[in-house]
Amino acid sequence: MPVRQLPEQVVNRIAAGEVVERPASVVKELVENAIDAGASRIDVFTDGGGRRRIGITDDGGGMTAKDLSLAVERHATSKLDDEDLLQIRTLGFRGEALPSIGSVARLSITTRHAGEPHAWALSVEGGEKSEIMPAALAHGTRVEVNDLFYATPARLKFLKTDRTEAEAIREVVRRLAMARPDIAFTLAGEERAPVTWAAALPGAAGRLTRLGDILGAEFRSHAIEVHAGREGVVVAGYAAAPALTRANALGQYLFVNGRPVRDKLILGAVRAAYSDYLPRDRHPVVALFVTLDPREVDANVHPAKTEVRFRNAGLVRALIVHGLKEGLAREGRRTAANNGGSALSSFRPAFTPRPASWDWRQSPAAPTAPLPSFDGAAAPVFAERVQAAFDVGAPSADVRIETQPMGDLVDRPLGAARTQIHENYIVSQTRDGLIIVDQHAAHERIVYERLKASLAANGVQRQILLIPEIVEMDEATVERLLARGDELASFGLAIESFGPGAVAVRETPSLLGKSDAGGLLRDLAEHMAEWDEALPLERRLMHVAATMACHGSVRAGRRLKPEEMNALLREMEETPNSGQCNHGRPTYVELKLADVEKLFGRR
Repeated sequence: MPVRQLPEQVVNRIAAGEVVERPASVVKELVENAIDAGASRIDVFTDGGGRRRIGITDDGGGMTAKDLSLAVERHATSKLDDEDLLQIRTLGFRGEALPSIGSVARLSITTRHAGEPHAWALSVEGGEKSEIMPAALAHGTRVEVNDLFYATPARLKFLKTDRTEAEAIREVVRRLAMARPDIAFTLAGEERAPVTWAAALPGAAGRLTRLGDILGAEFRSHAIEVHAGREGVVVAGYAAAPALTRANALGQYLFVNGRPVRDKLILGAVRAAYSDYLPRDRHPVVALFVTLDPREVDANVHPAKTEVRFRNAGLVRALIVHGLKEGLAREGRRTAANNGGSALSSFRPAFTPRPASWDWRQSPAAPTAPLPSFDGAAAPVFAERVQAAFDVGAPSADVRIETQPMGDLVDRPLGAARTQIHENYIVSQTRDGLIIVDQHAAHERIVYERLKASLAANGVQRQILLIPEIVEMDEATVERLLARGDELASFGLAIESFGPGAVAVRETPSLLGKSDAGGLLRDLAEHMAEWDEALPLERRLMHVAATMACHGSVRAGRRLKPEEMNALLREMEETPNSGQCNHGRPTYVELKLADVEKLFGRR
């Protein structure tokens, strides 16, 4: 087949396949144009999930008649001062959006520039451009897209249901609204009730207001401010405390120079920063904004501009990890206290209405013998039965002793220990509430932070076993452990081969005290089986430390003395990130006295 030049109409439709993937792509391109035009208010309306109609109205600068005629031509743009593609300071710059949309749909544009006596209108249907006509519009631009993909019917078959496409449009507008809290957005359509996000004040407070409006009050209450910068790169935004997580990474919103992106580098940095706080199957909720010189980032990597490439990727990753870790450590004790609301809901009684025909004699609590009469002889029997009904047993430990200086301790952040229940939970009293502590989870975090600090300072102190402990395992597991022998030795765990299918443990970390070496090695082997060689050494070491801390902490079911309970509370107050254990579970829950009083109708 000979080489030939494709017709312009076919070229436009091929280009449209790159830019216009679905109705949400159209909304993204048009809203970005409105933002670049300096709009302070943008209204979005859709019908049929954007398939039948998309309408975007803004109060931006508008276009002159000459600009409008040129705007629907391929590669025509007002967003590049020259041909330097390294100085991209706008969201759209390729000049392909409008002609691509016009080649597969019925496109109409009405716009008015401040220097024009009236508005102008233009329409494009299937790539055919109409004449420019005078029109009526107060200011700004109104763009309507009808019958999307009518010129390419095959593309319609790949669209999802109207509800699904409408949700994709909603997500696009949400992300753009997060990036520009200074712009008011309205999203309406037949598929949803109208939603309006008012323009917020400039600065961090305004950004948090917009994020709270979009992500909900729960995110606002858990939000921790993040800020880090170096060498002209600034990372700012908000991250949710580990108490608020999601089952997937869709709650992570990332922006580079105001552009919403899905960048693997940033997602990996977020995952690394939260690795000490969350379980493996949970993901954090964050909204991070990276700002840097346009020359330091390539926004022209992906046709839809959803991916970017950094010149100094290592610096960007390091700033994100540092900013998140610093914020999480700063607000370490806030993270667990926020669980009080969900804990309170568990205490709310569920009342069951009593049937009208209820007979107390049919109740399981009805006495099996006749009630005693109230004469002098029977009264003591009755009193004993009543007293027995209130006998629920003694707590595991009671520390309400007169010698304990409770007056000073209740003013401490975690209060004064009052009792231990079920040999695992410490109940302490603060000045304005009570706290329930999981002793195993709390001590696990304390040991973990000690191991990290010791490793960073001068290595983990180790203790030599008088008699080496022999641990038998299958040969593959033994080989996996011995291959990581140097990494384990850095944490004070010295092992060596003891014939096929066995390992000899000669030294253990001093911090762990008397630990179960066999159980520790088996757990370490399970974690190592999931490691990838690409996993950085630092992360592998932290996995080892977390596993060791779990085995070296106070176990559930151990009865603690009063002084031990209070000592644990004081150590938690001094330990960073003590709100969660190494697996991301909360170490304590705080209940305010006012909330408890509400449960009993006192407020």
